[in-house]
Amino acid sequence: MTDSVIHQRALDAGDITRSSEVLRPVDHIRKLIWKIAIATLILMAIGSATRVMNAGLACPDWPLCYGTLFPSQQMNFQVFLEWIHRLDAALIGLMAIALVGLSIWYRQDLPQWTPWGASFALFLIVFQGILGGLTVTEMLRFDIVTAHLGTALLFFMTLLIMGTALMPYQGTGTAGRLPWISFSAALLIYLQSLTGALVGSQWALHQCLSIAQLCSVMNSHLVGVMPTSVMVIILVTLAWRTPALHPVLRQLANSAAGLLLMQLVLGVSTFRLHLQVELLTVAHQFVGAALLGTLICFTILGWRDSSQSKTAFRHALESVEP
Repeated sequence: MTDSVIHQRALDAGDITRSSEVLRPVDHIRKLIWKIAIATLILMAIGSATRVMNAGLACPDWPLCYGTLFPSQQMNFQVFLEWIHRLDAALIGLMAIALVGLSIWYRQDLPQWTPWGASFALFLIVFQGILGGLTVTEMLRFDIVTAHLGTALLFFMTLLIMGTALMPYQGTGTAGRLPWISFSAALLIYLQSLTGALVGSQWALHQCLSIAQLCSVMNSHLVGVMPTSVMVIILVTLAWRTPALHPVLRQLANSAAGLLLMQLVLGVSTFRLHLQVELLTVAHQFVGAALLGTLICFTILGWRDSSQSKTAFRHALESVEP
């Protein structure tokens, strides 16, 4: 048999192997969820840039911009920021609708909670769109702006919970109480994000430092830094000291440590520079959302780790019973 024939047969075998690796419906759903989650993270970064660049009212009407889908005549950097922000939100809404449709279509091949989770995510993005419209019609009212960010983070977390729950994962049974610590840290970071939104939407830092007003709003955000940071540090330390911890959980803990350090540096920098460097402010919110997402993923995988450990222990007991 010649080398060329052997090589061709090997290629044919490889083609057969690849053709047999057909993605399951759960794989398609999971990939779509992660794509929406990434788009949402980008959307929040653009939204932050829109706020710090004073572009929130660059398009005076809603949902169109100057009465058109593409305001070419009025286009400048601020209008572009607000326009691309709305475009990204619309694309995410369409993907969320597709997610619900696919989850219902493939419901027999998916966990029972998947269509419900997708429907809840769609509700959040619709509500997010309504709040987005109100931010324009109500002239950037601070409570609506804060609710707008809070809902975006809830939508982001919902996607991460679904995507992480659908991942193939075999735990080591060593997570213990780590997921509860991670959940507590994530909750604190979510609340910290809301107070940060209040500071930004009311320009509390500028008002406190210039005319001594809204200092309580600014201080509430500063005070929250300590318990949030301590909780993340506890999680990372215990994860490092946990033997045989799943490599994915260990990597997530390391990522949380790096993101926390970046967030603290960015926070100090934005405070000392009085929010005058827009890129730092945007990066501060972006890293905060990434840290929140990392902790959510750690929490879900940690709970799956503990659940699989309990299931294996129960099966072991049943196997030794007479």
